[in-house]
Amino acid sequence: MDNLITFAITVFTGFFAITNPISNMTVFVSLTQGAHKQTKDAINKKANIIAFIIVVVFILLGKYIFELFNISIPAFKITGGILIFFIGFEMLQSKQSNVKSLNDVHIEEDIAVSPLAIPILAGPGTIVTAMNFVSNAAPLQMFMVILIFGSMSLITYFTFKLSDHIVKFVGYNVISVIGKIMGLIIAIIGTGMIIQGIKISFDLISN
Repeated sequence: MDNLITFAITVFTGFFAITNPISNMTVFVSLTQGAHKQTKDAINKKANIIAFIIVVVFILLGKYIFELFNISIPAFKITGGILIFFIGFEMLQSKQSNVKSLNDVHIEEDIAVSPLAIPILAGPGTIVTAMNFVSNAAPLQMFMVILIFGSMSLITYFTFKLSDHIVKFVGYNVISVIGKIMGLIIAIIGTGMIIQGIKISFDLISN
């Protein structure tokens, strides 16, 4: 039971750091600036639903994707760790990750798919993080990962819904500091994945 609680806390922390609803809230505000409330709500709902579906597909089919492309777990953990570390490092340097770079977009519901759902909410970092959690997971743990990401999608939805009020109340400076803290956590998660991948490669821990 204690192991499941520890696992759940780890998964929630990882998803919260990589999806970063507070930091992404400023992106949502900038993309939907000037839009009607109904349009914002529609974009918000559509983006989070699509992101949830994408991540769940990778959680459920990740094992078969590994087998199809002959991807080993150590190789995945090391490569994924490098990617996640790079995203976190960019956030610490106050840079917009290339994975999340945005061009000028018209305020249409299409932005719910791209760039909001992909790659902001369900980008490579999120997918790699999700697949890492279930790479050796039992069915119960896999269900917990899906459930926790679903809760993250709900948190993101309500954060975006209240984004205008939150930004006015908290201010961009505080949000920027939170973004840096999330970047540090992401970088640490990436480093941990690299170390774990190396240990598995050299049989230092059981696979």
